[in-house]
Amino acid sequence: MFALLLVLHIFSAVAVIGSAFLVPIIRRSAKTAAQLRFFFDMTTKVTWISKIGAALLVITGIWLMVHAKAGFTQMWLNLSILLSLVLVVTIGGFIEPRIQRIEAASKGQGHELSDEVRLAMRKLVPLETTAQLLILAVTVLMVVKPMF
Repeated sequence: MFALLLVLHIFSAVAVIGSAFLVPIIRRSAKTAAQLRFFFDMTTKVTWISKIGAALLVITGIWLMVHAKAGFTQMWLNLSILLSLVLVVTIGGFIEPRIQRIEAASKGQGHELSDEVRLAMRKLVPLETTAQLLILAVTVLMVVKPMF
């Protein structure tokens, strides 16, 4: 049972981590308003994968903690949970509202991206990089499981 939970947990992590790393890279590659609108249409249709992955990640993570009788006794696990919560706040509170504004601003445009949209996309890069670094830190903690 533990092995099955662990495999499901890892696949869920891949779904969440994959989208968190790839989506910003793909969005930044948009050179025209049409490409950006296509990107937003595409991500709207596939976001359910990362949402299901995130839900399964939490459920299997808690289940693994209970099954292993780990609780909150291990510092690497506590730090991983804390960084994951910071990640959720970063994405939900800072990145998503800005992406919605970029999407709304790009809908009324012709072929070329306006300077306003380009600037908004550039301002989003540090936040997305922060989210990617948080994901990397959580992944390292989950794989290495350092004892400190």
